[in-house]
This record gives sequence, structure tokens and C-alpha cells, in this order.
Amino acid sequence: MKALKNICYNFKKYSFLMGQMIMRDFKVKYKRSVLGVVWSLLYPVLMMAVMALVFSNMFKFKVEGVNYLVYLLSGLVIFNYFNEASTSAMSSIITNFPLINKVYIPKYIFPLSKCLFVGINFLLTLIPLLIIILFTGSGDTRCVINIYYLLIPYAFICMFLFTVGMGFLLSAMTVFLRDILYIYGIIMTIWTYFTPIFYDISMLPTNLQGFFQLNPLYQFITFVRTIILYNEIPSASNIIMCGLFGVGFFIIGSIFFKKQQDKFIYYA
Repeated sequence: MKALKNICYNFKKYSFLMGQMIMRDFKVKYKRSVLGVVWSLLYPVLMMAVMALVFSNMFKFKVEGVNYLVYLLSGLVIFNYFNEASTSAMSSIITNFPLINKVYIPKYIFPLSKCLFVGINFLLTLIPLLIIILFTGSGDTRCVINIYYLLIPYAFICMFLFTVGMGFLLSAMTVFLRDILYIYGIIMTIWTYFTPIFYDISMLPTNLQGFFQLNPLYQFITFVRTIILYNEIPSASNIIMCGLFGVGFFIIGSIFFKKQQDKFIYYA
């Protein structure tokens, strides 16, 4: 309880600083860009268009009974958030060593601010996704807004907690082993193919499906797709797994980060 109060107190005390760091990231990312922040909306739209063209038209991928375009993009949006947020959080400590060495700032603010910054971009990508949901598909494959959409924020919160937890783990480990910066790119490439973004898990052998379901991103993506594509409430196991992965990794990452943070200064 005391630890939770300290976290809430620090979050409130340094909320202005966190907001400034997020604004700084926006300015750095879109510096000298003609369209500026508009790229936050335009870039994911263009990427969605390319992915849709490649997988649905060139490779002829499809999933029976659903709008494949929505199937593909719903998975892509969620995976891209995790990929970008965790990658940004991973280097957040080492890139802020000059600031850490000069003044006292709770170090968890750095990976957390990265996850929040990418989260803003993630929310913007939901706008074109919603448009695609509403205006594509026909007949039985046409998606409709239903009451279960109110459950989608639960999946996003769990995904955010999972991402922050991974961000804490990665940012702390990277301080001691910089090779992780390069290794993680390879891991994410493998993780992409182990996540059913452009294919259906039912295509896999039965004995492999259980293994693939242990992928946290599979659980988050399945939760959202069940509501959007099938107009159904996610299964109890899916709801529980999302919560376990989100809260579990957040706790693990927080404990590991807290134990290691006092050693960061020796590796600057």
C-alpha cells in the first residue's frame, strides 16, 4: 500500500515533467517536417494501405467469414504499438543519462513517457481503423458497432500495462548489456511471425495452436477481433489471460526495474 501511494505521489508530482517529455518527443520526431504531427495520422494510414495491398491482393491471404482488411489492420495496429513503444522504452534510460546524472528524477518516468508518447500515436491510428471498420466489407463480412465495444478499452489497458512492464525490463537490462538494442530487433522480427497478424491460427497444426496462444499479443489481438469481427463477447479465458499478462508483466517489470535502478549511474 505504501509503495502504491509513493507511485501515485510521484506520478502527480512529476506529471508536468512527463508531459514536457512527451511534447519533446513529438517535436523531435516531426522536426522540420512540413506536415508535422499530421504524420501521426497519415503514416499509419499509408502503412495500412501497403499491408492491405500486399497481403489481400498480391498474396491472396484471407480468413473465411470475416472482413480480411479489418482482420489484418486490427492485428497490425496492436502489434505496431507494442513494437514501437517497447523499442523506444528500451533505450530511454541510456539516452537520458546526462539528465539522470544532474538532477533527481524517478527513473521509471523515462520508459513510461515513451509508452505514453507512442500510445498517443496509437490512439490516432484507431481513427482510420474505425473508418475502415464502418465502410468496408459487405454482407456477412460487414462489421457493425455493438455494445461489446465498451470492453475494448480493457484490452488496451492490459496491453499498455504489458508494454510498460516490458519497457521497464528492457530499459533496465539495456543499461548493463547494450547488445540488447540489436538483439531485440531480431526478436521482434521472429515475434511478428509468431503472432497471427496476417494469418488465422486455425491454419496451424492443432498441437501448435496451444503454444501460439501463450503469446500475450495473441490474447490482446484476439480480444479485439472477437468484438469487431464476430460481434461476440470474448471468452472468459481470453479476458483472464489479458489481465494476467498485463498486470503480471507490469509487476515483474516494476520489481526488476526498482531493484536495478540504483546501479544505473555506474554504467553511464
